[in-house]
Amino acid sequence: MKRKMHTPFIIVLFIIGFMLAMQYNTVKNPQQRDTRDLWDIRRELSLEKQRHSELLANIQQLNSTISKYENMDNDSPDRILRETVQGLKQEAGLTAITSPGLVLRVDASPEAKVLGQAVPNISPDLLVKLVNDINRFKGNAVVIDRKRIVQTTAIRDINGQTTVNSLAVRTPPFMITIGTSTLADANKLASYLESSSIADDFYLDNLTLSIGKPQKKVTLNGFDQSFHNKFLSETTKGE
Repeated sequence: MKRKMHTPFIIVLFIIGFMLAMQYNTVKNPQQRDTRDLWDIRRELSLEKQRHSELLANIQQLNSTISKYENMDNDSPDRILRETVQGLKQEAGLTAITSPGLVLRVDASPEAKVLGQAVPNISPDLLVKLVNDINRFKGNAVVIDRKRIVQTTAIRDINGQTTVNSLAVRTPPFMITIGTSTLADANKLASYLESSSIADDFYLDNLTLSIGKPQKKVTLNGFDQSFHNKFLSETTKGE
């Protein structure tokens, strides 16, 4: 008799426990909602379209290279190969280029000069922030104090000195040269830098960032240090 009375009670407790467990799991792991507004979504869509355009451009370039190899004469493989290697070197930043762009000047602030304060070195964090702002516009080539920025470039502090590619950046003033694909891109980049807060960040460090007018031609030197390749190795002839 007692067993019959306990059975409904146990079933009720089981149901209550199951419901409490489900509620706890719902509170602990709520469904993620997309809280982005319309402009955030439009911004992401714009970035995706830009990536899509870059991929299409890369595919077109590769198809053009393939077509050259397929249509080459017997005496042209070496020439086409040299052209391909030269293009890859230029894309990697290993060669000097001349393109539209602009020049930035980093100097000590007027107050620091008037008060006779020591000219401060630029900090790695500030330099990285500037490079990131520049790289918001794709296709830019950058030279900082005659040091070319490439994929393997490291901007860091070594023994209290800001370095680029392990080479010390001189005490201001020094120049930063930016190469762009077109003059229109140079104008867009200049407008963006002028409207951003990057100049204020420099001023807080007793430095000034002067943004030059976009030019039709600026010259950037190539990366002149040894380039370490982690993934490719040269094979002996005949392999």
